[in-house]
Amino acid sequence: MQQRDGTSKRVLVVFPTAWDEKQLKVLPAPVTDRYQTELSSPADHDCAWNYDVLGFIEEQVRAHEGPDGRIDGVLSSSDYPGATVAGAIAARLGLPGTEPERVIRCSHKYYSRIEQREAAPEATPWFELVDPRLARGGLASERLSFPCFIKPVKGAFSVMSETIDSIEELDAFLARPSVAEFLSGYVHIFNQLVSTFTRLEADGSFFLLEGLLKGKQVTLEGFATENDVQVLGIVDSVRQQRTKSFVRFDYPSSLSRRVQTRMEDIAVRVIRRLGLRHTLFNIEMTYDLRRDRIFIVEVNPRMCGQFADLYEKVDGTNGYEVALALAVGERPVPRKGAGRYRCASSFPLRIFQPSRVVKAPSPEAIAAAEDLYPGTLVWPECEVNDTLDDFETLEDGKSARFGVVNLGAPDRESIQHRFEEVRRTLDYRFQPV
Repeated sequence: MQQRDGTSKRVLVVFPTAWDEKQLKVLPAPVTDRYQTELSSPADHDCAWNYDVLGFIEEQVRAHEGPDGRIDGVLSSSDYPGATVAGAIAARLGLPGTEPERVIRCSHKYYSRIEQREAAPEATPWFELVDPRLARGGLASERLSFPCFIKPVKGAFSVMSETIDSIEELDAFLARPSVAEFLSGYVHIFNQLVSTFTRLEADGSFFLLEGLLKGKQVTLEGFATENDVQVLGIVDSVRQQRTKSFVRFDYPSSLSRRVQTRMEDIAVRVIRRLGLRHTLFNIEMTYDLRRDRIFIVEVNPRMCGQFADLYEKVDGTNGYEVALALAVGERPVPRKGAGRYRCASSFPLRIFQPSRVVKAPSPEAIAAAEDLYPGTLVWPECEVNDTLDDFETLEDGKSARFGVVNLGAPDRESIQHRFEEVRRTLDYRFQPV
């Protein structure tokens, strides 16, 4: 699509996330001069479980199909429902994007596994669809191998996901009231999208049982144009030993070039099979050093907003610059090794016992923390008197995240020191409850 003379290209951002607002603000002037972004409402975190998502799609199409509201592209860093909605709006308006049916097939963990198995069987664990309405999920015990892992076919983070050691544990898991509540609420919107845009037989009311994956976990992020798939970067996921909670995300990856090349090959095959177009994607993978095996954890048909500035700090190109170009049908040309720092990390701030927030940083304190080192970004996620105690239905089931810090450094040895200085400046304080 050609740029209109004398104007920047207009890009609609649907279900904007916390990452969007801050990341878009720090983009360099040549990028913000070229792309004008419009953040729609509601935001991702304000989308209620019973929100009229189909009505939202119609509303946005009507608002932007005429010459007065014309846009050149639409994007979302929201996994759910943003990515599918962006695809639906783009399709209706004849804009670059992935068809909503393709987005849903990618983000539905069961159907995505089927495509992964076709494209990269060596990287796909065994898996079985679980129907929670049936005894033992409708599965025969002889088809299973324990321990294994269970997760919703449409979920977020590690919510409603855990290791299962026996058929009895599977029964107990499926009988939990929280599982029924999750299936009656969280996947309501997803089920509407599945029934409207696909002919898939299984909607979001199912779980997936799959082989237990071990090894070093990473996130490979890349992008698909009309005819090509390229890798943007690979980020290491560092977990706490006891709880397995994510405590840091490091870029660039410490994996050998040989292993990264194998991961890139798997990613290209899978994304081509899934049919993603004009979008960023991210694939969580594990590398088992003992067996020299790579496995796919899951594929997400959208950018990872949390990591966008990590690439900029090291390579010189923010992930949102890539996303904006893709949304309007352009081919991004990311830089490599042209950033301010040699390494960068994203630090989730976590608490592991139910607590009340006694002190949270003011906007001035956040600005002071960000000013300690160029490029530092802070996302606060709690306020004074908030109670952080919902560990089962948020994040990883073991902790509550109350903020995120992204920063860069000349080497790995100094990045932890810088983080501790930023954290002291923020000066969060809590009281157990």
